[in-house]
Parts: sequence; structure tokens; C-alpha cells
Amino acid sequence: MRHLLTTAMVIAATYAFIPVTANAEEAHVAPVTAFMKEKVVSWAQDPMIIKAIKAQNAEHANLNDADIDALDKKWRAEVQANDQPMIKGVLANDVSTFLKAKQAESNGAIAEVFVVDNKGLNVGQSDITSDYWQGDEAKFKKTFNVGPNTLFVDEVEKDESTQALQSQASMTIVDETGKAIGAVTVGVNLDAL
Repeated sequence: MRHLLTTAMVIAATYAFIPVTANAEEAHVAPVTAFMKEKVVSWAQDPMIIKAIKAQNAEHANLNDADIDALDKKWRAEVQANDQPMIKGVLANDVSTFLKAKQAESNGAIAEVFVVDNKGLNVGQSDITSDYWQGDEAKFKKTFNVGPNTLFVDEVEKDESTQALQSQASMTIVDETGKAIGAVTVGVNLDAL
């Protein structure tokens, strides 16, 4: 019971985001923030996701910058290749399966979703990302690097393949103690809100 209460308190605290936006005056920020609070926060803290992030954090604890760069280069090469063992391994894991289901349940509101560890490396994703390391991008720097209870809503972009207007919203994922352990990024289809 204590564990459930602690988890509930962490989830409740996550609802009180410290918003970090590209430009707080932009019209899309409020509806995207509301979507994240109403539709994403609860499942982004799913125990299976927490467990997977913690496991990958432990596995990657001793990676240095050169190791991260090598993993990212391998991923990027596989994106262009027919043989994709690294990508297929991530896409087939439990977190990716879970995220694909959440994307499907969103009725088109979620264009993509991925979870990263404390170094910004992919833990799971709904679709193939162009790179494996997100740690050098605003979606990670403005969430995980800021700390728990942080939400970052990025600028609006037009998806070239679907022509839909999207904004990536990212938030820090915390463990049962409230410690930041990773982040989630959701590509929100603004036309579906």
C-alpha cells in the first residue's frame, strides 16, 4: 500500500509541471500542455516504463561520450540499411509495444512517442527515430536536465509526410522517489486536438 501511495503522490506531483516553452505566447502551448496533462502523464509513469528506464540506466551507467557517439552512429547507419538489428531490438521491446498501443489509442493525436534514459538514449518508441541519442537536443536538455516535473513544448512544425501541424512535447519521467530518470517525447498532432 505504501508503494502505491508513493507512486500516486509522484504522479500527482507530475501534474504540477514547471512548463518550459519555446515561446510562452504561442497559441499551441496551452492545448499541447493540457493534452500532456490529461492524456500522457498517467501512462508515462507506468511501472513497466520506470523499470525499463532504470534497467537501461544501470546498463549504460559507464558509457562515455565516445560510446554514446558510437551507438548513435550505428543507429543512424541502420536507419538507411535493410539490416536493422539494433533498431528492431528496440522496436520489439515491451516499452515500444506499449507506446505503439498508446499512439494507436490516441485517435491520431499522437504522431510519434519515444522514451529515453538518463543519457538521452532511446529506451522505447512507437516509430523509428532518425537517431538513437536525443541527449543533445532541446527535448532532453529542457526536461531531464532541468529536473523533475518539467514539461517542454517545442515549436510547431509541418510533418512532410502527412502535412499535419505538429509540436513535440517532452517531459521528465521520475521514479517512485521523485528522482528524474529519463524523459518522454510526444509528437502531438495539433489538427487532432
